[in-house]
Amino acid sequence: MTELVGHAFARASLDHCLKCTICETQCPVAAVTPLFPGPKYVGPQAERFRAGLPVDRSVDYCSSCGTCTLVCPQGVKIAELNSQARAAMKAGHMPLRDRLISQTTLMGTVMTPFAGLANWALDNRPIRTVVEHTFGIHRDAPMPPAQSQSFMGWWKRRPQVQRDAPRGQLVFFHGCAGGYFEVETSKCAVEVLEFLGYQVIVPEQGCCGLAMQSNGLYRQASAAVTKLAGKLLQGELPIVSASGSCTGMLKHEAREIIGVDAAEVAEAGRRIRDIMQFLWDLHEAGELSTAFAPINKRLLYHAPCQLKSQGMGMPALDVLRLIPGLEVDESGVPCCGIAGTYGLKKEKYQIAQAVGKPLFDQAKTHDLVVCDTETCRWQIRKSAGVRTEHPIMAVHQAYGLGQAIH
Repeated sequence: MTELVGHAFARASLDHCLKCTICETQCPVAAVTPLFPGPKYVGPQAERFRAGLPVDRSVDYCSSCGTCTLVCPQGVKIAELNSQARAAMKAGHMPLRDRLISQTTLMGTVMTPFAGLANWALDNRPIRTVVEHTFGIHRDAPMPPAQSQSFMGWWKRRPQVQRDAPRGQLVFFHGCAGGYFEVETSKCAVEVLEFLGYQVIVPEQGCCGLAMQSNGLYRQASAAVTKLAGKLLQGELPIVSASGSCTGMLKHEAREIIGVDAAEVAEAGRRIRDIMQFLWDLHEAGELSTAFAPINKRLLYHAPCQLKSQGMGMPALDVLRLIPGLEVDESGVPCCGIAGTYGLKKEKYQIAQAVGKPLFDQAKTHDLVVCDTETCRWQIRKSAGVRTEHPIMAVHQAYGLGQAIH
């Protein structure tokens, strides 16, 4: 039932397509490879003929970056149609690799106690070569660095200092990456929220199902996001997250792609805010402290696809420009190429690198890059060789809460 709702939601926009080809001209994947004939062709054009017929395998080269949906002047849900078609194509013969890389919580749980060994294996060329030949994960693909302590491990052991909370309580959602691999980002986010006068509540959480959804595992993704939403709903409290991609799953992808119609998912999607969006909303209401210490640095900001698809503008760019001395360049590049797990796959790695090359070239002219989503940061770090952090790290420093960004 869930999948039918999602399909109907996207298909309702199908006949609005005018074949203007704007999506074709803006697609970052079609621009670098002939293996993907373009979003219009495999999306609304092909959808009209798919009923009862096999799906053309070229749709698997769509990265689901969402650029086509974003630029469509008619509001056609092109990326959503492509994602649903890919799921239908893979139904019944899901590759083992795609199942494995969708288990993000399991990966974090297994890697954290053996962080040193896990990171050694991830940097070991012979091991990565064997993994490529066995599972189809490219030997050079960026992988998340294991941490010796999870965010929840830090949170539970943290001294419970009595803090004034004049602004009340809110719920923090860390996401799988923020829970296991980008732990420092989650810590800084919590400390900024507390500095601003909030009492942060961190309930036990789980996976939002985004990696499952992007690999066509819709039933598993639906169950995961529904369970997660129930845990995040604490009374009437707002929800804030430093995981841009997971926020997008709750805000729109759960409904618009896999068609989850559970009331708790709709409510969690209504309440959740990306942390930089949350800070900018405070600023616009005249409630954000701008007692920032100067940061005399020039950095590059890249807005990831997931953030742009949420229709919130670029709040991180706006907030960062409030910090005195900080020069911020905006990349203007549509996509870094990684698209969640897309760029990890052996057959898509070179495509992802070609898509991201304009961004990598820009990044190499800066000492620091900031970006809102985790997989994009891993892609930029590995491919450009430049330090890449979440924008909240700069805010954390400007408030005098921690070490300087380098």
